[in-house]
Amino acid sequence: QLQIVESGGGLVQPGGSLRLSCAASGFTLAGYAIGWFRQAPGKEREGVSCIDSSGSNTNYADSVKGRFTISRDNAKNTVYLQMNSLKPEDTAVYYCAVYLSSWLPSLGDYYGTDYWGTGTLVTVSS
Repeated sequence: QLQIVESGGGLVQPGGSLRLSCAASGFTLAGYAIGWFRQAPGKEREGVSCIDSSGSNTNYADSVKGRFTISRDNAKNTVYLQMNSLKPEDTAVYYCAVYLSSWLPSLGDYYGTDYWGTGTLVTVSS
């Protein structure tokens, strides 16, 4: 049974760091592009970052550029989102999504996604 699971969320102070993981069971992430999205309370879901199947090409939202890094370890069937210098406005539920394509998708391309995890909550607060 296919399952996509995000982990690594939690409560962190402004300026802190978290590393989110997106792991799959019953499915191999290698060969497919992955996107990270987030949805803050009362706001629309937005694309945060995406990575192609090889890990060679990535893209970031302007709001996280220079602070977040997306990467993947295909041997571990996991994609990561390293988040540094966190701000209160980064507070949101973070989701990873699978594109059944190897190519780097357009950032925030919601309709091109095929599988989603259930999300992990990140709260940035003092």
